[in-house]
Amino acid sequence: MGTDDERFPADREGPVRSVDVPAFAIGRAPVTNAEFATFVERTGLVTLAESDGWTFVFAGLLPDDFPPTRGVAGAEWWRAVEGADWRHPTGPHSGLDGLGDHPVVHVNWFEAQAYAEWVGGRLPSESEWEKAARGGLDQALYAWGDELTPGGEHRCNIWQGTFPTENALDDGWLGTSPVGSYEPNGFGLVDVAGNVWEWTSDWWDERAEARAMRGGSYLCHDSYCNRYRVGARSSNTPDTPTGNLGFRVAWDR
Repeated sequence: MGTDDERFPADREGPVRSVDVPAFAIGRAPVTNAEFATFVERTGLVTLAESDGWTFVFAGLLPDDFPPTRGVAGAEWWRAVEGADWRHPTGPHSGLDGLGDHPVVHVNWFEAQAYAEWVGGRLPSESEWEKAARGGLDQALYAWGDELTPGGEHRCNIWQGTFPTENALDDGWLGTSPVGSYEPNGFGLVDVAGNVWEWTSDWWDERAEARAMRGGSYLCHDSYCNRYRVGARSSNTPDTPTGNLGFRVAWDR
């Protein structure tokens, strides 16, 4: 696992190394809105975004007449939107109609782990996630090979154009896409690149302040976030939900 790519040294992707991974099972796709809705209906879970009354939404998904909101310094494309949560992914004006098969977002690490436990599983480790995402390929750049768009065909939901001001939509999507919109990898997994970042069970580093995330999202672009590569990684604090972060479940075998 890992990569010797030195473009993001702070991400500590390398070195390339061998890791023994015991047998495990993993979800074919990220957990969807419909699946999470069933969990909430059965358990009564109230997410942090719901109880706090706000969460972060990508500015490009807000209506043109949306009131001014607080941004994130250095990443002004993230806006603090009151009324945004997993049921209202881009704010109080939005809902889940037609989005049942899209990955659930605005779910923090604790809520993702609670869902995983509810279905008898857990969140995957980084090594498990990468093993599954590689689909049997050895050190390929992407889950399908070394070329981003083989034959001109898009294989994942990421940003095209100039981030964050212009999305050419060459892949057909501005925000999330239905899971399985692109061909699966060699192990039958879908959406291991782009669409939404995915929580893992591992801490980001020895400080144990943030959890590792894998896979990239619909906001990733080569100009600043080439992290839809299968060996790439990022992190977030476990209590933080965002509009481009979801999860899939793993199980012991």
